[in-house]
Formats: sequence, structure tokens, C-alpha cells
Amino acid sequence: MNFLDGILRNLFSGFLTRRRANRHFRRQAILDTLRKLGAGENRTALEHVSRDMRRVATDDMATAIVRMSSHEEGLTDAEADARRNRFGPNEVEHEKPLPWWTHLWHCYKNPFNLLLTLLAFISFLTDDMEATVVIGTMVVLSTFIRFVQESRSNRAAERLKAMVSNTASVIRRRTDAEAAGMTRELRSRRSAAHVELPIRELVPGDHVVLSAGDMIPADCRLLTAKDLFVSQAAMTGESLPVEKFASMDRPFDTVFDAPNLVFMGTNVISGSATALVVATGNRTYFGALSARVTATDRTTTAFQAGVNSVSWLLIRFALVMAPVVLLINGFTKGDWPEAFLFALSVAVGLTPEMLPMIVTSTLAKGAVMLSRKKVIVKRLDAIQNFGAMDVLCTDKTGTLTQDKIALERHTDAFGTPSDDVLRHAYLNSYYQTGLKNLLDHAVLEHVELQSELRLSQDYRKVDEIPFDFNRRRMSVVVSERDDHHELICKGAVDEMLAVCSQVRIESPEGPKHVPLDDELLARVRQVTRDLNGQGLRIVAVAMKERPATQSVYSVADETDLTLVGYIAFLDPPKESSEPALRALAEHGVQVKVLTGDSELIAAHACGRVGLGYDGILLGSKVEHMSDTELASAVESPVIFARLTPHHKERIVHTLRTNGHVVGFMGDGINDAPALRAADIGISVDSGVDIAKEAADIILLEKSLMVLEEGVLEGRRTFSNMLKYIRMTASSNFGNVFSVLVGSAFLPFLPMLPLQLLVQNLLYDISQTAIPFDNVDKELIQKPLKWNPGGIGRFMVFFGPISSIFDIATYALMWYVFSANTVGKQALFQSGWFVVGLLTQTLIVHMIRTPKLPFIESRAAWPLMAMTLAIMAIGVFLPMSPLAEHFKLQALPRSYFPWLVGILLGYAMLTTAMKRIYIRKFGWQ
Repeated sequence: MNFLDGILRNLFSGFLTRRRANRHFRRQAILDTLRKLGAGENRTALEHVSRDMRRVATDDMATAIVRMSSHEEGLTDAEADARRNRFGPNEVEHEKPLPWWTHLWHCYKNPFNLLLTLLAFISFLTDDMEATVVIGTMVVLSTFIRFVQESRSNRAAERLKAMVSNTASVIRRRTDAEAAGMTRELRSRRSAAHVELPIRELVPGDHVVLSAGDMIPADCRLLTAKDLFVSQAAMTGESLPVEKFASMDRPFDTVFDAPNLVFMGTNVISGSATALVVATGNRTYFGALSARVTATDRTTTAFQAGVNSVSWLLIRFALVMAPVVLLINGFTKGDWPEAFLFALSVAVGLTPEMLPMIVTSTLAKGAVMLSRKKVIVKRLDAIQNFGAMDVLCTDKTGTLTQDKIALERHTDAFGTPSDDVLRHAYLNSYYQTGLKNLLDHAVLEHVELQSELRLSQDYRKVDEIPFDFNRRRMSVVVSERDDHHELICKGAVDEMLAVCSQVRIESPEGPKHVPLDDELLARVRQVTRDLNGQGLRIVAVAMKERPATQSVYSVADETDLTLVGYIAFLDPPKESSEPALRALAEHGVQVKVLTGDSELIAAHACGRVGLGYDGILLGSKVEHMSDTELASAVESPVIFARLTPHHKERIVHTLRTNGHVVGFMGDGINDAPALRAADIGISVDSGVDIAKEAADIILLEKSLMVLEEGVLEGRRTFSNMLKYIRMTASSNFGNVFSVLVGSAFLPFLPMLPLQLLVQNLLYDISQTAIPFDNVDKELIQKPLKWNPGGIGRFMVFFGPISSIFDIATYALMWYVFSANTVGKQALFQSGWFVVGLLTQTLIVHMIRTPKLPFIESRAAWPLMAMTLAIMAIGVFLPMSPLAEHFKLQALPRSYFPWLVGILLGYAMLTTAMKRIYIRKFGWQ
């Protein structure tokens, strides 16, 4: 037993090691390609892309626009349509499905089919046409069923992915006819020309607007940029974001060093920009590079490694047992050609040739079922992790709460209602062009302020300092009069107080700006704590005046601000949150809240939905903890507050290191690192592009209840796959002993190669209904983890049971029915053919459930129907006119009471052993 566990562990660790190596080699291949390109060693499509991008990078802005046959206001819809017809959709070629003939070849070329093909070829050379036909049928059925199931799966996956589309904000120029019917104010509004389009509809010459969280939709040349930082890790392997500018102020080596170029496949970390699309689809750098990296981009997941470990264990059994069977039968029977064919048939019988099809069809069915529950699976293998998840990390906004932020209060620094604070906040939200969040939308719902502030007449925007997740604030600079500018800043309370030196106090004589000393600071903090304690999320608002001579502003100007007051938001809890949390807990999933909000708000929200907690861990403490300290600290708290994106990623990684299967649910750019770090990343259709790109699963509804249903469906899917793997491993392992005993003591083969192949074919067909089987509720109550050692233990425990009844059948046919000579071998072989097929078919019903089969737990009707049909065919075949083609013989009537007794004995012994196994090891 320990030996088998050791084999499985070694295989499993070997696959994971190769997975890490593949990831390393993929990154290395990208970097090597870039180095060669920079040195001028490759004359490929990459060089053409590089040359074109370099030319656009060195152009001035006007020349670049002219080169792309565009305009300062962008393209018209008609121009874009014409270019789309010329250039095609903005998607790279490797994302398209394989041609059917290539897909068919991939379905055929697995070790099992190659082995069967070899056996069919040998049978053909030896003029054994019956065996050739049967083996050929097995190959065709195995390949065809897998091809059909995977084709359906791929089509379903494409339809599901189409439901989760990334879009880009595009500036489209209106024609004179379109503009003629508009008011002067509307024509002057730049935002009126912005349209949201699917990324695949972009064309060269388009102008796109970029902000924090956006994926770069194509290869682009920047036209404007404000504090723009881009992550190029997907292309270059650089871990740190790179700042980009609209101007070309320095020479560069590779195109990725060009300060005014951004590339498809990278993403915006912070800041904002407008960009000119230079290349789309296969003409992008990513499109040209994809052909080089695709070959090294096929990494093995933990689930695939586990399935492969069991497959290769059985194949190794076959490779060991086939020569042993050959030698025993060759020496004892003297017919070496027949012994050789029988040994190959045994090898085929020991290989789980239907495993790829069963796994694919089960995952595909699970993905379709999940889609009906508003859960879109981007990567089929993620379903296993979904079912295995035992810790779910999530933000509170939109999951525990309604995600309908309402502006509840606007007060001065000491809690007194103030309309002036609301006006400052409105100006800030209105004029910012970066990532507008729910708080901004709640402020902008006060549309009456537009006319009151006379935005189009009295105010103009001067500059903007975009939001980022380190500062946790953003500023706009506006001019009401030409004699000065107003810098209006809003953001998280602590980060705002760090840059405020004064506070505005209302008095009968008017507002006064007084120094923010320790006494006033304590009063201010007490006000914010009181508001937080009421479940309100607080955003501080500050400002300062600057001379009108300054036109460009940066983060350095966010100093010596005057605190004006606060805007306070309320996000009520969802009615479904409490029952969903209770259901997740009942199903073994622990929920942890990871939020950037204050601990008071988080505690209030968790209390409202019944999520109890023992303690709260703050980001400031996480920052100073060692890995060992954090590993101990992350287990007990339910709430983690005031976190940065790095803190979230580190917490998720630490939970995984502690042995948990971790899901992370997020929809913002600050969630992307944690989504990638988790075993299963979960985002929502309304999330930012980079979050959806990093996620494995997309929810069409941001709800823990939807997630809980998805978890259960994932467990059902995994449970059905586990049934087949357990059943195949144990059944094939038992056949080893039966064949060895029969080969050693019988004067003839216990079953002819052709008969063994027919039996294996019928048995495989009976298992095609497993993906549609029911799953006991008890089996999905707790997370299901992949356990290769448990598979090996199960195989050794249950496999030999079938051998007991195979040997009993040998004795029955030898002594009771006198099938003990070479002349009567057909009767012997027919008797074992029927028993072997029926016990193999019956085993799935015995081990599909820990309960009593057929009484306490019944299989779904497709599996029941398939089982009955195959058992009927197995009993009928020796009695039919086809029997002589398979060298079978009709069985006497007195055989069938013995058959019933053998099957009942097999079922009873398996049930008894199952009880012992459950008591000793548990069912999982």
C-alpha cells in the first residue's frame, strides 16, 4: 500500500515540477525572443511589427494620426466598418478553435488508441478479421465519442465566454449630418462621442480611452497620458509596472522600452490616457509572438496531473503484466502467437481508454449546468478546484452588501451637514476621467448640482491627478475664475489626513481655516469613527487654492490641503447574504472578508449578515509580519481590513501554503493579484477587464447564493469523475490477478483475445452515462479534494474482490460444468465472459455511493438504462447467432442460477468491504 502511495506521490510531484518548469520556460522563451528581436537575429513577423511600432513611436502626434489615416476626433462609424472588413476582428489567431480534422487527430493520438491500433494491425496481419473489426470499432468509438463530446464542450465554452465580453471606451467622430441635429452644448461635450464597444470590434486608427483596470485592447501609441502606469509582466516578465508618457523624450532599445507605446495583453495599473490604435489582432506584437509561445504555454494543472498519475499507473501495470501474461501463457500453452495476442488484449483491458472522454464530457456537462446557475466557467479544469474550495476570500461590497451605494450624509469635519462639501465632491467626481466607482456614481446622482454650479459656463478643468491604490485618493484641478485654480482631493480618511495641514471651521463670520493640531485631529478621528460605527463608508474631501499660472499638477501638489469635510455612503446588506453564508458554512466553506475599508465598517457589515468573527487583522500588521507569523495569524480571523492589493495577494498565498484550497472573489483592479494567487479566481461580469482576465470563473450575478450553488455543482461534477477513476482503477487492478491465476493453472486461455476486447468494449460503452449520474447529498456537503494516495488505497482495497468471484467462476466452469479440456474451452470462456462483464458493469453501482446501492441510493436513469442494456447484451451474446463469430458457446440453463448467486455474493461482499473501508478511511 505504501509502495503504491509512493508511486502516486512521485508521479504527482513530477507533474507539478514539470508544470513549474513549463511556466519558467515559457517566460524564458518570451524573453529570449525579445532579446533576439532586439539584436536583429530573427527576420519574422515580429520584426515587421517592431519596425512599424518604432516608426509610430518616433512620429510626432499629428504625424502618427495621419500615418494611421485617422483624425484628431477619431474615426467615424462608417470608416471603422470599412476597416473592420479589411483587417478583420481584433482577435489573435490562436484563440480560434482548432479545425475539425486537427481536433479529430488530437482525439485519436493518445496512448490508449495507439495501443489498440497496434493490436488491430497485428490482428490484421494474422488474418484475425473478427479481432480487427472489434478493435477498430473500439478505436473509432473512443475517438468519435471524445470528438463529439469535446466539440460540444468547446462550442458551449465559446458561447459561455461570449457572455462575458470585455469592452473598450472608443472616441468616434460624428459626421456633419449627425452633428447638425445636436445642441451646441452637446456638440462641445467630449464624452458625447465616447462609445463602449467590444474589444474585437476595434480597428487601426481608433482612439481609445484608458483608465485604471483596463486591459490594453490593441497595440497603441499614446496621445495623452496622466500618471499612467502599465503592467507589462505578461509580455516581458517584468514584475514592476512601467510609467508611460505621451511624449518621446528618450531613446529606447526594444519596443517595450518606448515610453509612448502600449501593447495588447498588458494592463493599466493606475492613471488615465487616450491612445491611437496602431495594430489589431494578429498584426499586434502579442499576435505575432503567440505562435512562438503557444507551444510552451500548455501547462498541466494539479487536477490534470492527478488524473494523469492514475492513468500512467494503470499503463505501467499493463506494461509489466502484459509480458508476464505472455511468458506464462507461452510456456504453459505453447502457442506463442495466441499468447502474444492475449497479452496485448490484457494490456488493452488494463488501460482506461475512456478516461479522457469521461473527464471531458463530465466537465463540459458541469460547465453547462453551472451556466444555468449564472456561473460561467472560463477554464473547465477549474470546476475541480471549485468543488475542493474550503476557504472563500471576498470583499464585502456587492457580496455581503447590495452594491447599491447611496450618499447618506455630507458633513463638515465635525459632523455638521454641509452642502459645500457636496459641491466640492461633485466637482471632483464630475471632472475625473479615471476609473469611476460606485461612490462617484452616487455623488453624480445629484444632477441638480449641474445647473446650480453652472459647470459648462463657470468651471473648466485644468488637470487631474488620477487615483492609485497606494495613495488611495485622487484630485482634479478646476478653475472657476481666471485668477486662481482649485485643487479638490477626495479619498480614504487616513490617507487624506496625512496630506492635510488645516481644517475648515464654519463660524458666524464665515468659514475659517485653522491648523489641524492634535486636539482637532482627535476630534476629527472621533467623528469618522462614529460614522464608521454606524456602517457608513467615509470619504474625506479636501482642497487648496493655487495660482492660475500653474498648468500641470502631480502627486507632489497633494500637500498642505485643507480638510473640508466628509461624504458618507451606505451600502445595505443583501437579504440573501445571511442564508448564503450559513449554507456555505454547512458545506464546509469558510468565508473570510478581505477589504480595504476600515475595520469598523467591515465589522458592522459582517454583524448585519450574521458573520461572526473572533478578531480583525489589519493591513498595517500584515505588513510587518514574517511569513511564519502570517501563516499562523491568517487562520482564525474572519475580517481582514485596511488591506492593499499586495496584502490581499499575500494572505491568499499564505492560506494556500497552509493547505487550504482558496477561492478569491473580486471585481476590481486591486483584486487582480489575489485572483491570480488563488486556486480559483472568481470575478463578475461587471468587473474590470483585468479582474475578468485573471479569473477562472465569472459570475453573472454578484451573489454568495449563486456562488454556493456553483460550489455544489462543482462537487457533483468532481464526484462523478471520481466514480469512474475509482471504478476503473479497482476493476482493472482486480483483473490482473484473475488473468494471472487463469493463465497459470488452465490448459487454455481463460478468454480469447477477441472475447476480452469485446468485453472491454461493452464495458466502456456502459460507462459513458456516468457524467449524467446523480450524486448523494452527503457527498457534496464537504469540499472534495484530489487525493492520489486515496485512489491507490481504494484500488488495492476493492480490486481483489472481483478476483475472488472470477476464481469462483473458474472453479464453477471447471468442476460443475466440466469445461476442463481444450475441446470445451469455449464453454469455459463463455461462462467467464458473462460473469466478468456483469461484475464489471455492476461495480459502478456498488462504489458510486457509500449507501446501499439500488435501495438507499439509485443511479440516474441514463446510467441505469445503459447498465441494463449492456448486461442484457452480455447475457444474450453467447446465446445469439453471433456467438460463433466470437467463438462463444451457449450456456446451459443451470448456469444462470449460479450466475445470480455469484452476482449477489459479489454485491454483498463489496457492500461489507465498503462498510469496513468507510469506518477505517472514510469515503472521501
